Amino acid sequence: MKVPTFDLTEQNRRLRAELMDAIGEVVDSGHFILGKPVEEFEEKLAAYCGVRHAIGVANGSDALYLALAACDIGPGDEVITTPFTFFATAGAVVRAGATPVFADIDEATYNIDPSSVEKALTPRTKAILPVHLYGYPADMDQICELARHHGLKVIEDAAQAIGAKYHGRKVGALGDVACISFFPTKNLGAFGDAGACVTNDDELASRLRMLRVHGSRQKYYHEMLGINSRLDTLQAKILSLKIKYLGEWIARRRAIAGMYSERLREAQFLRLPTEAEGCTHVYHQYTIAAPERDRLKTYLAELGIGSTVYYPLPLHLQKVFSNLGYKKGDFPNSERAAESVLSLPLYPEMSKEQAEYVSEAILRFR
Repeated sequence: MKVPTFDLTEQNRRLRAELMDAIGEVVDSGHFILGKPVEEFEEKLAAYCGVRHAIGVANGSDALYLALAACDIGPGDEVITTPFTFFATAGAVVRAGATPVFADIDEATYNIDPSSVEKALTPRTKAILPVHLYGYPADMDQICELARHHGLKVIEDAAQAIGAKYHGRKVGALGDVACISFFPTKNLGAFGDAGACVTNDDELASRLRMLRVHGSRQKYYHEMLGINSRLDTLQAKILSLKIKYLGEWIARRRAIAGMYSERLREAQFLRLPTEAEGCTHVYHQYTIAAPERDRLKTYLAELGIGSTVYYPLPLHLQKVFSNLGYKKGDFPNSERAAESVLSLPLYPEMSKEQAEYVSEAILRFR
């Protein structure tokens, strides 16, 4: 049996007629940048996340940069974030002219540890940038309390976590502004790059709408130094179609994750994903930790089972950030995670038989 890490073909097959109709409408309209379809998707996204505003942008990386810029974060400022995440999180901080300051993770959740954040605070700290990694919400009560106490902005990196809940509220509605990616492999994916910022702050929303079009509110009149980062009309139309299925897809992801967890509890050598009371994991990734991760990955590949390491080298040890002065051993939880995590196949169209095949293979691993 072949079980790829991720596969969109069945989803696309099921939605093909609707997708082709949506694409045809855009082609017939002759309008391909922003416009009414983008506004309609923004309204749906804001309602889904439980916020007043959604601002569609070109991709998730730009969403992070624009959120930082909208919060007036720049040279001389520090932003505390996690070293155990995709490069774009810290990369956006540098793009904004600020300095990323890393804080270690909670080894059980892989999310930034608030106690480590507190130790990283300095007079130059301007914001905290938690990542809801793998689709699981960070400990936002403690993070937001720290931010309130020190007068800091909280920018959520929710690139992997649309739909996840933290004590009854969806991610995206927990900080000052949040950033979402619609890369095709995400739980809600476009047919290319796409992203958004969501917020309840009217002023931030206004600034974001200007920043995505070169800092302009009125064409050819520029109030801020922005960039070109607009959500394509075609992507918005596709996302508007797909968002109505997101709840169903998340439920299916959670069901597959439940199958994994139930079966893999027998494997004492593994650490499985956690879900605290009041929190809802959307399982963008089902990530285990194994002491012989690389050998397990090779073994699964030999059986036709895909798997992926997110992420093999923490950001504080990346060459591009060597100027920050970090060294191996500075963030032990992040370093151990990078050496042991492995994400198993998980997508809504996976069959029960495929999930059982993966589980049984892991249980036979020696």
